[in-house]
Amino acid sequence: MSHAPLPQHVDPHDLLATDALLSDEETMLRDTVRTFVGKRILPDVGAWFDTGTFPRELATEFGSLGVLGMHLDGYGCAGTSATAYGLACLELEAGDSGARSFVSVQGSLAMFPIHAFGSEEHKQQWLPGMAAGELIGCFGLTEPDSGSDPSSMRTTATRDASGDWLLHGSKMWITNGSIADVAVVWARTDPDGPDRGAVRGFVVPTDTPGFSAPEIHRKVSLRASVTSELVLDDVRLPADAVLPGVTGMRGPLSCLNEARFGITFGAVGAARACYESALAYAGERTQFDRPIAGFQLTQRKLVDMMVAVQRGTLVALHLGRMKDAGTLATPQISFGKMDNVRMALEVARTARSVLGANGITTEYPVIRHLNNLESVFTYEGTNEIHTLILGQAITGLSAFS
Repeated sequence: MSHAPLPQHVDPHDLLATDALLSDEETMLRDTVRTFVGKRILPDVGAWFDTGTFPRELATEFGSLGVLGMHLDGYGCAGTSATAYGLACLELEAGDSGARSFVSVQGSLAMFPIHAFGSEEHKQQWLPGMAAGELIGCFGLTEPDSGSDPSSMRTTATRDASGDWLLHGSKMWITNGSIADVAVVWARTDPDGPDRGAVRGFVVPTDTPGFSAPEIHRKVSLRASVTSELVLDDVRLPADAVLPGVTGMRGPLSCLNEARFGITFGAVGAARACYESALAYAGERTQFDRPIAGFQLTQRKLVDMMVAVQRGTLVALHLGRMKDAGTLATPQISFGKMDNVRMALEVARTARSVLGANGITTEYPVIRHLNNLESVFTYEGTNEIHTLILGQAITGLSAFS
C-alpha cells in the first residue's frame, strides 16, 4: 500500500496548523484585530508602558473595531460567538495585556452584567454607548481587604426612608476606574432588609456625588492600563439603580467567568508574542560566528516555547467550542485561566533569557509582557484559587473552608 509523502515544511508560528480549526469568519475577524494591533498598538505601546499611560481615544477605536461587548446580542453589540471573542482577546493581548484588559473589563465585567441582569432601561441607557466606546465602564468587586474572598466584602448598600440606596465603602485594583462613566458596583445589603444581607449589583454613574476614583500609580505591571481605587462615600442612588435580575454572589462570579474565559485566550497571545520575538532574535543574533538559533540549548528553549504556545492555543479553542455549545463549566474555565497564564509566564521568562540583556528593554516586547503577566496571574482569581476550584472538582472536597 502506498502512502502520500509527509509534507516537509511547517509554519514555525503555527506548527500544528491550528488555523485550520477556524472558520473563514473567525479567521477574518482574527486577522482584522491582528492588523489593528499591528498598526495602532505595537508601534507605541512600549512608550505607553514607559510613561504609564493609556490613550483614551483607543476606547472609540475599539468600538469602531466592534470588539466591545462583541459576544453580546443587541444594543449595538456584534453578537459574535464566544470563540470569536476569545480570538479577539488573543490578538489584543499579543499587543499588550492592557489592551485586552480594557476590552475584557468593558465587555465582560461592565456590559455583561447590565446585559444579563439589568433592566431594559439600564440596557438602553448604557449599552449602545459602551459598545461604541463613547462610554467607559468598570467593575467594582475587589476591596482592599477582600480579594480572593469577595463574599467578605465590607461595601454596604442601605435604603433610606425615601427608598433611595446609599452605597458606602471602597474597591481596589479597578481597571478603567478613573476614566469610567459608569461603574457596576457590588455591595452587601442591610441584613435586616428584604434582601437579608445579600450581595447586589448597582449601576453607578461616576459623576454621582460621593463617588471618586483616584488612580493608582507606581505600578511596574499593566502600565499601559488605568488602575484605580473606587471610593463610595454615601453615594445616593435611586431605587432602580440595582440590577434586578440577580441576587447573591452568582452575579459577580458569573461576570468573572466571562472575563476568565477571555484571559484563557489572551494569555496565549502574550506567550505567542514572546515566542515570536525570541525566535526572530535568535535567528539574527550571532555569537561565535553563527546565529544563536543554531545552538542546541537555544533550540531547546525555542521548541519548549513553541510547544507550550501551541498547547495553550488548543486548550483555548477547545474551551471556546464548549462555551459556544453551552457545555462549558466553571472548573473548565479555571483550567484554562490557570494553566494558560502559568504557561505564558514561563514562555515569557524563557524568551527573556534568549534575548539576554536586550530582553529587559521595552525595545522588545518580552519584559513588558512578563511584567503584565504577573498581574494576569493574580487577577480574576489567583492561581491558588483556581487550583482549589479544580481540586474540589476532582476530589469532591472543598478546601476553601
